[in-house]
Amino acid sequence: MINIALHGAEFFAYHGFYPEEQKLGCRFLIDIEVGFIPQTDLYDDKLSHTVDYEKVYTIACEEMKQPRKLIETVGHAVVDRIKAQFPFVKTIQVTIKKLNPPLLGKVAYSGVTINYPLIK
Repeated sequence: MINIALHGAEFFAYHGFYPEEQKLGCRFLIDIEVGFIPQTDLYDDKLSHTVDYEKVYTIACEEMKQPRKLIETVGHAVVDRIKAQFPFVKTIQVTIKKLNPPLLGKVAYSGVTINYPLIK
């Protein structure tokens, strides 16, 4: 299996349960790892035979622009779109970290990790 990854993609977005979070926004970091088994010989050196991490980044950008109350919802949307764009993928892991969440004390980040396939 081959894995491609994006680590530390940074976004400013308006996700949060409370109206203030959706109004003020916050910084987020996203890590995405996608595993797949090549369907063809990778020695032919064609981008169409792999998972294009530029397209994965674009998916993350587009989903981060959609304000949502839960970062879990954002993570699931990213996973669903990667599966749709690259139906040959076997595993996807999306981690979203909300930097400096508005809590009573200092916290570096809160976060969520979404895995595909789901482990039950």
